[in-house]
Amino acid sequence: LRTRPALPPVPGGGYTPGRTHPPVSHIAYIGVGTNLGDRQKNYRTAIERIAALPGTRITRKSSMYESEPHGKARNNFLNGVVEVATSLEAAALLKELQKIETAMGRKRDASKTSVSREIDLDILFFDHDQHDTRTLKVPHPELAGRKFVLMPLAEIAPAFVHPVTGVSVSSLLAATPDKKRVLIYRPR
Repeated sequence: LRTRPALPPVPGGGYTPGRTHPPVSHIAYIGVGTNLGDRQKNYRTAIERIAALPGTRITRKSSMYESEPHGKARNNFLNGVVEVATSLEAAALLKELQKIETAMGRKRDASKTSVSREIDLDILFFDHDQHDTRTLKVPHPELAGRKFVLMPLAEIAPAFVHPVTGVSVSSLLAATPDKKRVLIYRPR
């Protein structure tokens, strides 16, 4: 088991004074998206539940972005990215994220992609590791073609280098073919 020094508290992150935080062994970036129901509430609830995962704390989070939908989805999404420090391994983190999605009302159908959903949580990067199994693909295979993921990711980790392509997140954003509108969300 690799260990890293514990990270200092980050304003707005998941650090809680007085709470015991276990040794950190991994850094992961998680995409958060929602376009059904009370999108702001869904987004905030998902982040709270991520921060409450065992051995996990949020160390950085992006602004919320509103994006035009892809595929069969009709409503605009609220999207963002959080960086977490976690003692969970990638497969265990995925299972915990799927539990959050299910608890928040997501109905999983493998035959449907790019559809509307209450919440969508994706592991974008996990350390600089690569995972390619039936259930877990990291780095996220569609990352480079998703401006709604790259913009918030570039906000918090512009210099992070994609472990397969060797290209930084900011360079991926500059080169993405995705021309859909993505703007920082300003509640009305």
